[in-house]
Amino acid sequence: MNSKDLTQRINAPESEPLFASLYGKAGVADARKRYSALIEGLVELKVAGDADLRVFTAAGRTELGGNHTDHNRGKVLAASIQLDSVAVVSKRDDKVVFFRSTAYPDVELDISDISMRPAEQGTTEALIRGIAADFTRRGVQLGGFTVNANPTVLPGSGLSSSAAVEVLFCKIFDKLYGEGKLTALEIAQICQKAENEYFGKPCGLMDQCACAFGGAIAIDFADPVKPLIKQIDFDLERLGYALCVVNTRGSHADLTADYAAASEEMKAVARHFGKDVLREVDSTMLISHAAELRANLGDRAVLRALHFYKENKRVDAMQALLEEAAKRLAQLSPNEPSAGRSILAETRATIEQRYFELIHRSGTSSWELLQNVYSPQNPREQGISLALALTQEFFDQNQIRGVCRVHGGGFAGTIQTYIPLEALDAYRQSIEAVFDVGALTVLRIRPVGVAELAF
Repeated sequence: MNSKDLTQRINAPESEPLFASLYGKAGVADARKRYSALIEGLVELKVAGDADLRVFTAAGRTELGGNHTDHNRGKVLAASIQLDSVAVVSKRDDKVVFFRSTAYPDVELDISDISMRPAEQGTTEALIRGIAADFTRRGVQLGGFTVNANPTVLPGSGLSSSAAVEVLFCKIFDKLYGEGKLTALEIAQICQKAENEYFGKPCGLMDQCACAFGGAIAIDFADPVKPLIKQIDFDLERLGYALCVVNTRGSHADLTADYAAASEEMKAVARHFGKDVLREVDSTMLISHAAELRANLGDRAVLRALHFYKENKRVDAMQALLEEAAKRLAQLSPNEPSAGRSILAETRATIEQRYFELIHRSGTSSWELLQNVYSPQNPREQGISLALALTQEFFDQNQIRGVCRVHGGGFAGTIQTYIPLEALDAYRQSIEAVFDVGALTVLRIRPVGVAELAF
């Protein structure tokens, strides 16, 4: 579709349901402006007005449970969110990928060379080259494309801005040059491999899965080739709560070693028992061999392994509660308002009393056992610790039923907060007085992960 027709379609009334599903009704107008601006920006990139343009989106993600468990084939709860990377794409006749983004420096890369380059580690170029290499190994004849992108996923926030970009590129390659039939799981696995091997980061698979699938998902990584993934209908706003993240604005620079150590120390415990990952080791072995483990590997490795086992059990319990809540909410009928109010009240009480307690325990475990709320390299910078303490103080002073925990990889970045809608404005004012205006972001779980959009 050429630029004029695409712009008209984006701004037509027929596009409203699509935008509302991605960004909520309140976000439709801003989405139209954002998409139209990307089309206009292609003129600067010398893309002809009659060129065939395609539109792609890849969601950011929020982790609901399972902090640092995926590396050891554990269980996680995660969800795609309304913050995303959007790209307007034009196919090229050569093998050059040109990527312009409001959040990254321009990238111009010839993918006829897919060899791994150590000097490129940690760059967007490495991710593109790694993804292209996987498609080439699959026998796909790749070509180039020009991308004008606008990500709204907050960088360094634990919302997986990098994973969103990865799955975005993978989807573009598949739709333009593959058969367009890759599953969300296959896309996630291609991107994880590129990030591990080409980018040089030992990430798990959770981020890519959550960005690719859409909605809330429970993932069991017992079999890393075929993880069990189940989607869950989770509508927190319907129960009167907002799901937020608070960006403490801490720097993620030089934290790769901290992230790697969390998973590596768990794996070291597994290797003590002749296994590769903790999922292969019976949890009872940890306690019975604690003395020799701490002597050989140190206390922190034992604590982190203990976190893994406890967190896995919490994910199971959290999943069961969310599924129970989804079943209750599915019973709501506009024809029976009094019964509906009763169901909502009962479901909200379950979430507040049981689900929130599990989240609290997850956060406590991450702080005390996993120890990823700040980097031991820089104990003066403890933004996450401070944000957690101030949030709990806000709850206590205002007698609010809410809960908070470290979000994502930790060490710097964000906390996650569940806050009653009626207290949201007061909490925003309180927390942003310390971490600056714009620190709090309200998240919306959206049903679409990575996709090409049809207008």
